Amino acid sequence: MDDRPLDAAMREPITLMRDGTVKQVNPLSGTEVWTVPGRANRPLVARGSGAVAEGPPGRGVPCAFCLDRLEEVPPEKARLIRADRGFRTLTALPPEELRTTTPEFRRLPNLFEIVSFDYWRGNHGHEPGAAAHAHHEAWLASPLGRGILADLLRARDRAGGGVDPAAGERPAPEREARSLAFFAGGHDLIVPRRHLTEDGQLAAAGSLTPAAHAAYIRFTVQTLGHLYAEIPAARYVATFQNWLAPAGASFDHLHKQLVAIDEHGDQVGRELTRLAGRPHLYADHLAYARRQGLVLAENAHAVAFAGFGHRYPTLEVWAKDTTARPFEMTVAQVDGVSDLVHAMHLATGAEIPSNEEWHHRPIDVDQPMPWRVELKWRMSTLAGFEGGTRIFVTTITPWDLRDRALDALRPLAAAGALGPSVELP
Repeated sequence: MDDRPLDAAMREPITLMRDGTVKQVNPLSGTEVWTVPGRANRPLVARGSGAVAEGPPGRGVPCAFCLDRLEEVPPEKARLIRADRGFRTLTALPPEELRTTTPEFRRLPNLFEIVSFDYWRGNHGHEPGAAAHAHHEAWLASPLGRGILADLLRARDRAGGGVDPAAGERPAPEREARSLAFFAGGHDLIVPRRHLTEDGQLAAAGSLTPAAHAAYIRFTVQTLGHLYAEIPAARYVATFQNWLAPAGASFDHLHKQLVAIDEHGDQVGRELTRLAGRPHLYADHLAYARRQGLVLAENAHAVAFAGFGHRYPTLEVWAKDTTARPFEMTVAQVDGVSDLVHAMHLATGAEIPSNEEWHHRPIDVDQPMPWRVELKWRMSTLAGFEGGTRIFVTTITPWDLRDRALDALRPLAAAGALGPSVELP
C-alpha cells in the first residue's frame, strides 16, 4: 500500500483555486480529481455514449435476459413473482415450471463467471450445500433440464474456444459434473423482467416504480447474504450494476451483478487502513458533505449527496446505520436506501451510462462501515494525463452536480414520481 494516497486523504477534501479550478481528494480512497474551468462546457453525454450493448433497438428479437429466452440462461436460483400484497419468492424451480409464472426479477448464475466455481473448489475446497445438489439432481433427472444444461455448456465452450468440433461431445458424466457450477457458483445476476418500456425505450432503473425498485434492491440484498452463507471462504461480495455499453454492460437489459471474492479488495483495504487512524472517518466525510451543501435528499434511514473525489461525477447514498450490513438491516432500512437510489437514477436519466457500486462492511470486519451506494456517471474516457499523473479530470464540480440533480428531482417530486420517504432540501 503506497503512502501517497493516504497523505492525500488528509488534505482538505475540496479546494477552490483562484482561477476557478476545483481540486478534490476522496478521504476514503485518496483519489485526486480536478475540475478545470472551460472543460465543464463539454457535452454532458458524449457522442455515442448511449449506445446499447446488445438487444433490440425497437420491438425486435429480445436478448438472452428476456423472458422469450428463459431456456438460454443458467437455471434460476430464485425468482420474484407478483402476489396479492407485493412479491413472492420462488426457489429452485424445475425446468418444466419456468413458464408457469411470470418472474418480475430473477436470480441467475452468470454463464461466464468472473470468479468461477472451479476457483472456489480448487483453491478452497468448496463443496455445494444440500439444496444446491438437490436442485442440480432434479434438473439432471429431467430430459428438458438435461438438454438445457448441455446446451449451456456447449455455448460456454464455444465462446471460450475450448472445444474442437471434430472431437465430438464430452462424455455425459463429465457434462453432468461440470453443470453443477450453475447451481453453486459465486457470481449471480439479478435481472428485472423488462428490456423495454411501453413506449419502446430501454427500461432503466428509473423506469421501475419506487415499489418495484425496492423489491429489486431487497432481492439483491438477500442474494448478497445468501452468497456469504453459501461460500464460506468468501471475504467480500462485490455488488454492482453497469448501465449501457460505455459503462461495461454486455447487455442493455437492466441487471445487477454479485461476485464473491476471497479478498477484501483494494478499496476496502484502503478504508480499513484509514479507519484505524481516524475512527470518525465516515461521520467526518458525511458531515463535510453537509457543510458543503451537497445533500440532495434524505429520509429516516439514508442520505443522498453529490460526491467528491471520484474519477467520474458520482451521486452517493449512505445508510445512516453504520453497523449493519445490508442483509442485516430491517425492511424499512433497506427500502429507505432504495428510495434514494431510485431517486438518484431518476435524476441521472436513462441516457447517461453509469455504474452503480455498492460498498458494505465485509463479513470478517468488526469496525463500523456504512452501506453506501455510488452512482457514477461514465461521461468521459480516461486518457494519458490521468494515467501519467493519477489525477483525474472531470467536467462538473460537486456543486454543479448537486444543482443538475436537484433541478431534475424537484419536478419529479411534484409529479409524485419519487419514493414516499424522499425529502428534498
